[in-house]
Amino acid sequence: MFVIDAHLDLAMNALEWNRDLRLPVSAIRERETGMQDKPDRAKGTVSLPELRKAGAGLVVATQIARYVEPGSKLPGWHSPEQAWAQTQGQLAWYKAMEEAGEMKMICNQKELEEQVQLWTTGDGSPENKPVGYILSLEGADSLISLRHLETACRYGLRAVGPAHYGPGRYANGTDATGKMGANGLDLLREMDALHIILDATHLCDDAFWQALEHFHGPVWASHHNCRTLVNHNRQLSDDMIRALIERGSIIGAALDAWMMVPDWTRGISTPQATGCNLERIIDHIDHICQLAGNALHVGIGTDLDGAFGKEQCPSDLETIADLQKLPIIFSQRGYTEEDIINIMHNNWLRFLREHLEP
Repeated sequence: MFVIDAHLDLAMNALEWNRDLRLPVSAIRERETGMQDKPDRAKGTVSLPELRKAGAGLVVATQIARYVEPGSKLPGWHSPEQAWAQTQGQLAWYKAMEEAGEMKMICNQKELEEQVQLWTTGDGSPENKPVGYILSLEGADSLISLRHLETACRYGLRAVGPAHYGPGRYANGTDATGKMGANGLDLLREMDALHIILDATHLCDDAFWQALEHFHGPVWASHHNCRTLVNHNRQLSDDMIRALIERGSIIGAALDAWMMVPDWTRGISTPQATGCNLERIIDHIDHICQLAGNALHVGIGTDLDGAFGKEQCPSDLETIADLQKLPIIFSQRGYTEEDIINIMHNNWLRFLREHLEP
């Protein structure tokens, strides 16, 4: 089945993890054997060949570079200019993948339809098809000024999440509190003017409600699960989910174990011991469907390469290719074929057809 994954940090993995994502996951793991600089070394689950096996012919791919003030315990760059430069390096990697025929940037409806047609007609082997990507910025810290947002829009940026973890230059994110300042509201106005999608993911509660009040354009939550099932401020409360449904938003289900099952302790818990498998993400998706009364507001946003690997993802997922297990599980849980198609790709596709420029 054709799959749209609404959140992958591909360029971050290529540059900061130094992974050649043109290789099979097995080859990347082999090269990382013995490395201990990051918890997920030799445990990665995402590469371009694995995306093709997953049928993921379209993804939302990020630029990400956090600015951190002196004294912060979060990793990040020490000036907005350094963060901007990092995102430009990530853009250069995406362009290199395009030149190599591995990927294709999708900026408008025409390019979207061509990409969907390429992947759904059955013509040609998936091994030879480029993975389409819509460019998103996770955390707006790297935008030195609003002029830089306009620059980014010209080179293809189509969605922005104003915050990531902690306090940000434009908005407060996960584990932080407080509303946006004047510059954050200015950012929302400029995004409105440029027809850029607002990604509500990672916004702290205060900023989330403020953003929905002040932003008038399209909103999605690219990779989010449910606070009712796993109680953490990183998750969406039922009221947040209802508000997103009212805005016509799509919420992407994330496959990060600590967001899927309660009482996860990083570095100690294991997927096997906590019962974290693909069934658990169906629980989160089903909760959103029950609140909506339909299966039209939820999709896939795996975040499977978001600084974790097999040690922190469903136990029955070896690589992202195992997304193809989900339709079977959905069917076993009573979802119709139409529901499954909507969740696996059609909800995102409907949203993009409505909100991308012609």
